[in-house]
Amino acid sequence: MPDYDSPWKEMLDGYFPAFMAFFFPEAHADIDWTRGYESLDTELQQIVRDAALGTRLADKLMKVWRRDGVEQIVLVHTEIQGAREADFAKRMYVYNYRLFDRYDRPVVSLAVLGDASSTWRPTRYRQSLWGCRVGIEFPVVKLRDYAARWDALEASDNPFAMVVMAHLQARATRRDPEGRLQWKLRLIRRLYERGYARQDVLELLRFIDWVLTLPAGLEARLQAELVQLERERQMPYITSFERMGIEKGLQQGIHQGEVTVLKRLLTRRFGPLPAWAEERLEQASPQELEGWAERVLEAQRLEDVLASAPSC
Repeated sequence: MPDYDSPWKEMLDGYFPAFMAFFFPEAHADIDWTRGYESLDTELQQIVRDAALGTRLADKLMKVWRRDGVEQIVLVHTEIQGAREADFAKRMYVYNYRLFDRYDRPVVSLAVLGDASSTWRPTRYRQSLWGCRVGIEFPVVKLRDYAARWDALEASDNPFAMVVMAHLQARATRRDPEGRLQWKLRLIRRLYERGYARQDVLELLRFIDWVLTLPAGLEARLQAELVQLERERQMPYITSFERMGIEKGLQQGIHQGEVTVLKRLLTRRFGPLPAWAEERLEQASPQELEGWAERVLEAQRLEDVLASAPSC
């Protein structure tokens, strides 16, 4: 899978109560949300900097208050795991006890698994010797299980229903760009239909756009469809054109629009582009642009996308 770390973290930062309500409703019901919550990500990184982090999408540490009448602060450590990993349960245990050791507060560890495996469901870590036993059990949510509950996802008003649908379709359409285009359009249409607030539409669109990345030519088609959709519904929310610079590209012609889109995708994937990459994109043929766009999702380096380009 591509690196979806940033969009998942943004959604957890902005919609943590909705995340808890969607994936862990019992815990959500026991939290006093009127007292707010506090992100402790900097502290989390200090705690785990010496541990092998493995392949995950995002991790978060939040401070919340219980609503049972006792003024008790609870630390909620959440892992969004992107791939199967042999030591995942051990890592959950290590993070939990390190956090408890530092803060002397109850620590709740939660896991959301976004991998493709149907059988990998780590829920505990145990070790014992000479009668001494230590370990942890933790709740797990498997995103692929929601594929069998698609109707419920579509009926839900919780923004994480949309997040799960986009994540599942990102996996299902990795090698089907035309199918990905159709699903991306379908999910964006649902954003308009659900009656979300404008800011929620923009945040969810950002997630959808990030994980359901399209080749440049199909991205241009998507943008044209969205222009028409906004006109029909008289809902000029997205202006993803304004945010992404696509509108200018389309006005300059399909070719320049594809260059603009591909630059955006490459920048998101690999960071600011060096001068040689900018120059090569501007001089590329339509066939080269199409070929490069197809490599964006799988390539590990910018040089692997822009084949035959010089090394940095």
